[in-house]
Amino acid sequence: MRGAFMTSVKTWLGYPYPLGATWLGNGVNFALFSETAASVELCLFDNAEATEENIRIPLTEHTDQVWHVFLPDVRPGQLYGFRVSGPYDPERGLRFNSSKLLLDPYAKAIAGEVTWADEMFGYVVGGKDEDLTQDFRDDAWGVPKSVVIDNAFDWHDDKKPGIPLHRSVIYEVHVKGFSKLWHAVPEELRGTYAALGSPAAIDYFKKLGVTALELLPVHAHIDDKALIDRGLTNYWGYNTIGFFAPHAQYSSSGQFGEQAVEFKSMVRNLHAAGIEVILDVVYNHTAEGNHLGPTLCFRGIDNLAYYRLQPDNPRLYLDFTGTGNTFNLLNSRALQLVMDSLRYWVLEMHVDGFRFDLASSLARDHEGVNKLHAFFEIIHQDPVLSQVKLIAEPWDVGEGGYQVGNFPVLWAEWNGKYRDTMRSFWKGDEGRIGELAYRLTGSPDLYQHNGRRPYASINFVTAHDGFTLTDLVSYNEKHNELNGDGNKDGDNNNHSWNCGVEGPTDNPEINALRDRQRRNFLTTLFLSQGVPMLTGGDEWGRTQNGNNNAYCQDNENSWFNWERDEKQNQFLEFTRKLIQLRKDHPVFRRPKFFQGRRIRGSEIRDVMWFNPGGSEMSDEEWASPFVRCIGILLSGDTMDVFNFQGEPIRDETFLLLINAHFEPIPFVLPGQEHIEWQLILDTMDPNGFLMEPRKFASGDDVDLGGRASCLLQLVSGAQAQAREESWKKRHVEFPALSAEEERARGK
Repeated sequence: MRGAFMTSVKTWLGYPYPLGATWLGNGVNFALFSETAASVELCLFDNAEATEENIRIPLTEHTDQVWHVFLPDVRPGQLYGFRVSGPYDPERGLRFNSSKLLLDPYAKAIAGEVTWADEMFGYVVGGKDEDLTQDFRDDAWGVPKSVVIDNAFDWHDDKKPGIPLHRSVIYEVHVKGFSKLWHAVPEELRGTYAALGSPAAIDYFKKLGVTALELLPVHAHIDDKALIDRGLTNYWGYNTIGFFAPHAQYSSSGQFGEQAVEFKSMVRNLHAAGIEVILDVVYNHTAEGNHLGPTLCFRGIDNLAYYRLQPDNPRLYLDFTGTGNTFNLLNSRALQLVMDSLRYWVLEMHVDGFRFDLASSLARDHEGVNKLHAFFEIIHQDPVLSQVKLIAEPWDVGEGGYQVGNFPVLWAEWNGKYRDTMRSFWKGDEGRIGELAYRLTGSPDLYQHNGRRPYASINFVTAHDGFTLTDLVSYNEKHNELNGDGNKDGDNNNHSWNCGVEGPTDNPEINALRDRQRRNFLTTLFLSQGVPMLTGGDEWGRTQNGNNNAYCQDNENSWFNWERDEKQNQFLEFTRKLIQLRKDHPVFRRPKFFQGRRIRGSEIRDVMWFNPGGSEMSDEEWASPFVRCIGILLSGDTMDVFNFQGEPIRDETFLLLINAHFEPIPFVLPGQEHIEWQLILDTMDPNGFLMEPRKFASGDDVDLGGRASCLLQLVSGAQAQAREESWKKRHVEFPALSAEEERARGK
């Protein structure tokens, strides 16, 4: 239909379901929910550059609060929007304005971007009454258009990988930033869905060993006017305007429906390689902002239904998200939109799961965060959504919003306590040893009480939001000046440590310590129970130059640099080997919590904790603020984990030694006489994994370096004999921080 000019069009009654624009083979059905609108018009455009619609069609049929029409002459590719009439009365929460063209909330593709001007706002910008005075200027010339698409696609017998969560390794990545500078991808594909599904990218992911890509938002989003005015953009994309449409700017093939086809092709290619796709989704708010925001979609269709408004002053919005508004999941139609969107991405786009941004806000009712919220109840009973990966970011900015550990069964969570504990421990903070033990073993203190498993814990040290791994060990303070907010944005509480100098340095000792700290972080991340999430680029050492909030940096500050030096390639190889080690050994990715005690009358203890003297940790040592060194023994011959056929899964026994003290500590190896251990990983070594593993007998000292970790594997002797205190144990005194270190910390 694009390019064909129409002055009139045949109209039939149409159907109230499904919502949105649906190509039925013999025409297109349009259906739009609005409970309080007085009238609705469908506007058709003959091309993306059109400054006004070439035809308006009044929707005369109105069934169950849904306005609908069927157009037998319309085809996929048609550009359209809606105009919705009704009272403009912000003090009653009503913001209808038919002079503003509105996107379809169910649009499967969106073409064009917002050209910011005062006309994009429903009120007179700069007027003395702020948003109380209606703006009657038409804005169709400057807003994106919805696109009718054909859902048909050849999936080539696509089969979802179906990787159990406990065996997953998640790679968080930005569609554009990953490939924008990559010479291995044709230039016209860089920064797109096609690049992410290209042979070069798939080869990279396979060699790295990750099982799932967690994509930063790919729902259609817009760039805030405030950022555009500063010469920036909303790079991360947490500014959704279309919950069904793939973001068109990540498409190499076009924006008139081609973006949906390209996205599907990417998923199909990744699935064929055994890699899952998880979407970071933003249902907590929209791009329309607060009462002074633009009118682009939901606000002009039914403001009362789609947004949480202040009960005593519905002119203003409840804001649990820090973005000006909160999507109203207490309204059945808004809730339906979210569920329809989720099912669409699973059934039509074949994605494997979701990470829900600020998920606490989705479960808020009038009392606060409610674990019995309809949002949870609907997902749990849904035969489609209950079977995909559900990951919560378990907090928002409202009161009582920090809900780590409180989401229901079926949900995994970004474990913010894991991140904070690991950062504090490796920085050398006091009194972290007990919490470290919880985090290494899947956080049973958070997840075991309500029937959840270790894989409820998505473990991460870094994420898109915050420092990269390299910056975490290179900066004490954030450096966000390029964002244009005077370095006031971004979190001040980073638990980071620059190892003695702020930012890049030529000091070889400091650089060696930073490299070791990065190896320590990844060693503990990939050898912890739970599900590791690696931030894209951390595997080789990406830097954002100290920016811990690069949400608006759509440039080389955020994009991957594929020109890596020898040290970066060495770190990449270390990361690959760590992931492979986890993959090879089920003892590091148990689907059940450790018992930590003798199991069912047997002599097996699945996990044991040792001090450097070769003795089991005492209560006094667990309580000591000075203990920063510990050994964790993982038994490979436990009997409580089985394969599908009911056979026990056996593995080797490993001993992980961890030392966050600034000085080396000799560690006495546990076990009876004639037990032999092999040292396979030492973060003091620049390679991490030893080229020639070294053997030690039980009772021997392993020289555990300052701020270092070692992994040993039992190679000789019975596993039961290794699960004993050392036959040559000795008393140890734990050192505190040095005076020099105290000063360096500024304590």
